[in-house]
Parts: sequence; structure tokens; C-alpha cells
Amino acid sequence: MPQYAILIFSDPTAEHDAAELAEHDAHSADLIRSGALAAAYALAPRTAARSVRAESVTDGPFTESKELIAGIGIIEAPDLDAALAIARRNPATRHGAGVEVREIESAYLREATAG
Repeated sequence: MPQYAILIFSDPTAEHDAAELAEHDAHSADLIRSGALAAAYALAPRTAARSVRAESVTDGPFTESKELIAGIGIIEAPDLDAALAIARRNPATRHGAGVEVREIESAYLREATAG
């Protein structure tokens, strides 16, 4: 079954309260129960980011964007329409942020390449 990356965007200045975080946890639990969620990762705060360009490493995320990626989920869905339907249920879409859906073309898994 095809896999899709769900990139979860957030306003870097926004404060996320316990209720909002619980909503994200409940959404993830629903996806696990449905069998759609293959993996999910919440990223550390942007202050912990480092950007690498050629020979330089600098503090912070330096992308040309007013939003930053706050988390990544990998889902399995039969097609893009089904993946979009799952993405629309992400709480970020109701809290002033959003998500991006991209089909995964190839994957390199540590378990598959170890040997």
C-alpha cells in the first residue's frame, strides 16, 4: 500500500496548551487503531535546529517560511484521496496551521539495509 508523509506545520510563535496537545495524541491514537499510521514524530523546538549548507552549520532553522515543520507522520493509504482525507482530520488544520501531504517515492530503513 502506498505511504504518504504528513508534514505538520506550526506557527513558531504559537503557544500550544495541554488540550491541543491531547487532541494531537488522540488523533494519533485513532490512526494507530485504524492501521493507517506507520510512524509519527514530533520535532524538538526550533531553537534546537541546525542548518547544514555545504561546509557551514548554523544555529536555527533557516527556511524561507512563516511556518515551521513541527512533526512528521507516515501513513498508509490506498491512494492520494484517502491520504488527503486522513490529513484533513489532523488537529493542526483546526488550530491556525496546516499539513502537507506527499507520497513517499522510496524509503531506506535501517532494518532493511543492516547486514
